[in-house]
Amino acid sequence: MKTEVRGDAADVDFFRLMERHLPRAFMRVMRHLPSDPRCRLCNAPYGGIGGRVMRRFGYGPSRKNPGLCNTCFEMAPMGGVEMEIGVLFADVRGFTEMSQDMTPDEVAELLAPFYSAASRILSRSAIIDKLVGDEVMALYVPQLLSEDFEDDMLRDAVELLGEGRLRIGVGVDVGPAYVGNVGAGDVKDFTALGDVVNTAARLQSAAAAGQVVLSERLFARLRSAHPEARPASLTLKGKREPEQARVIELAGQPVDG
Repeated sequence: MKTEVRGDAADVDFFRLMERHLPRAFMRVMRHLPSDPRCRLCNAPYGGIGGRVMRRFGYGPSRKNPGLCNTCFEMAPMGGVEMEIGVLFADVRGFTEMSQDMTPDEVAELLAPFYSAASRILSRSAIIDKLVGDEVMALYVPQLLSEDFEDDMLRDAVELLGEGRLRIGVGVDVGPAYVGNVGAGDVKDFTALGDVVNTAARLQSAAAAGQVVLSERLFARLRSAHPEARPASLTLKGKREPEQARVIELAGQPVDG
């Protein structure tokens, strides 16, 4: 079913931007083609004969999130919307040292479980912006895949720590960003730009293996209580003032000293 748009004006503008490339009549027709599951934005089906037909026209599940189709990302117009989002960065700790004597095939085999776990866990509520080397970046857009995205972010972060044999650190933050397709000509990508992205990346850099480091502003918005989250004042690269944060350690995981 198509996502019901609720929230502030920025949320509404985001959905209008993403749907601008498709006429309303197209979306109504898609709603009646068999069968579910289907794109949450344009209603293009993935299942049944409708799905087989529409995949030939580029309406298959997107690599950024299978709940949205390729066309809704690739054909959405250039430009974006300033809105509040959540950003998650996860990184494999000690990867450079671990992989320096490995062949490229061995490195790929080592990272495959991390990629697989990140894709499976994050695709429930987030758009996977980038999988680069030993790092993943994910965006949580209000109302697109989750209503309570703040709690979903922490849930996903903790689950990532518990996956596989690799030692992972995670940073998460929430704040305003420019969200949309950026670039020029055919060289464009759906992403987010803004201080929240930089801060989430720095919080991830401050996380030891087995830790989630989240900003104090995100912690204050969580609906669930997390008494195990200890306060921390962090000096982050490029930040003029110390960042107030919370640190959660996954029990039973190796944590760097």
